[in-house]
Amino acid sequence: MMRKGSLVGAAFAVLVISCLVACQTPAGRTAGEVIDDATITTKVKAKLFDESILRGFAISVKTFEGEVTLTGGVDTNEQKDRVGEIARSVTGVRKVNNLLNTKKS
Repeated sequence: MMRKGSLVGAAFAVLVISCLVACQTPAGRTAGEVIDDATITTKVKAKLFDESILRGFAISVKTFEGEVTLTGGVDTNEQKDRVGEIARSVTGVRKVNNLLNTKKS
């Protein structure tokens, strides 16, 4: 009876260790790093939504390792610049790639 319990314990230990080792994405990032990027994306989107002059624009926000990439379109260069400023203001953002298109110069 003791042997069966120790085998189950050993199997459980192997399973736990395997899960911990496998807790990285294919890019070698931990779950915490992925969650941090998701948090940054959410905060940037929330700040953009709070900005009345930017509501209604299709602005995509993607974050990878603290680097935010903005795509989509706005009407003016001033709006494009404002979106970049907002993204840079979020804690954890290391770099902003502002790839927004403008309708007017």
